[in-house]
Amino acid sequence: MGDQRERNRIKSRVDELPDDIRAKLDAMLADVNYTYQDIADAITAMGYEISRSAVGRYAMRHNSAARRLKEASEQTTALLQFIRENQDVESTELASAIMIDGLTRRIATADEDFDAMPLDKAGRLLVQLQRSTIYKERWRKERLAAIEAVERNVKARMRQAVQGDPDLLARLQKLVSDAAAEEAGRDEV
Repeated sequence: MGDQRERNRIKSRVDELPDDIRAKLDAMLADVNYTYQDIADAITAMGYEISRSAVGRYAMRHNSAARRLKEASEQTTALLQFIRENQDVESTELASAIMIDGLTRRIATADEDFDAMPLDKAGRLLVQLQRSTIYKERWRKERLAAIEAVERNVKARMRQAVQGDPDLLARLQKLVSDAAAEEAGRDEV
């Protein structure tokens, strides 16, 4: 791991500005009437020398962070709406979808940084995703087994209760079988 490249924290002249000056810079960036050169000149006039390119790099970082926050907010809103509309969706399925989406985005937008990701870390992420799928399948099988056990129990009790009327027993058992099949079918969605 000694020859692996380390990530360095981005340090900018803007990071050295006092909070009130940085707030003014942010306000000027939000106003489309100012160019990066106008902002650099204004900040320099306040006694803090800064270049146009430093303002531009800060704006790109700032916009990238704002875009990521906006995307996360939109995804959360869509996720909450999906949960409201699909109350029977398993939470591990949602978690897996979120993780797969995040991992796919990271792979798609990675340059050489992805190559620097330790293999064991990538492996752990994939194992976690696979484990989630296995747990969901195990939960589904256990749920189906429980439904079948309840169905058998109810049918046995019905046989005892209506021994004298085989037609009624057959109709009741069909109702129970249909309800069990309907409940088991909810997992297939």
